Amino acid sequence: MNISIITTMSYNDIIESFGVGIILVAYFLNVFSFKPKKGKFYFTLNIIGTSITCFSSVLINYFTFIIFEGTLVILCLFGLF
Repeated sequence: MNISIITTMSYNDIIESFGVGIILVAYFLNVFSFKPKKGKFYFTLNIIGTSITCFSSVLINYFTFIIFEGTLVILCLFGLF
């Protein structure tokens, strides 16, 4: 029996996946100590990733995640400086 599953990702899904991927890379590098713990590179990747996911939430008008991701961007900015 041939079962084919076709999944299509919308433009918003692609943007959000890219942002989440950046956040996961930052977390992975931090957990396995490939970069200094809580260094500028870690916060920079988090700022980029959360900004992208926040933008994706704006595109779909998902206000809960706009507030959540926007807050994370602000917190990472404080951590960076």
